[in-house]
Amino acid sequence: MSSFSALTTAGYRASVRDRTTVFFTFAFPLLFLVVFGLIFRGKTVEASGRGYIDYIAPGVLSWGVGNAAVFGVAFTLMQWRRDDLLRLIRLTPTPLVSVLASRYVIALVIGAVQTALFLGVALLPVFGLRMAGTWPLAVPVLVCGITAFLAIGLVIGSRADTPEAVAAVANCVMVPMAFLSGSFYPIDAMPSWLQAVSKALPLRYLNDGISQAVSGSASLAGIGIACGGLAVFAAVFGVLALRTFRWSNTS
Repeated sequence: MSSFSALTTAGYRASVRDRTTVFFTFAFPLLFLVVFGLIFRGKTVEASGRGYIDYIAPGVLSWGVGNAAVFGVAFTLMQWRRDDLLRLIRLTPTPLVSVLASRYVIALVIGAVQTALFLGVALLPVFGLRMAGTWPLAVPVLVCGITAFLAIGLVIGSRADTPEAVAAVANCVMVPMAFLSGSFYPIDAMPSWLQAVSKALPLRYLNDGISQAVSGSASLAGIGIACGGLAVFAAVFGVLALRTFRWSNTS
């Protein structure tokens, strides 16, 4: 078995065996979908005429996928470094790319399961999401989004030395972004200056791309803008992650 396969298998088993991780990865974001979906059931956004569920489902999905990517890799790197596992891995022929690639594959799998679960629930008659035939265009947006948020998680996990620090920093990044990027509140209903601020946030592009694909308003230009914006964030934070990566807390 290659080092990449071994790390991926170990990471997957650790994820599914931890009930707390499973709950906050899948059930906790889904709870937001259920609560907001029931509160705004049958209501529409006056500015666009679209149902609230058309914003809520893609928004909560985007936030859940981004959250899972950030917290998953950040906590893993912090724990592995604190327990000296990264230092031991460094003493083997395992390259850094194998360590990072294993986490990337796990994040993609988790994102795929989250997407199927969230959309499946949102399509139930009680919520009434109407998914257009352009929904496959959400796939490249999701891949780019997971890549961008994984890079953000790498930066956090490389600098934070305790679980409390990871949780504090990651929440400070993800919670405000959720509200400013349209995950819980439609961007169309925000003041114009807040709409401008949201364009500087990666979650805005993930929200926009998935929302367009699911609602049927997607175009190649719109999906390209979403993927391009996420690619820029992935590149910036990816370079920063490589520069800040530490194999141990003493180096």
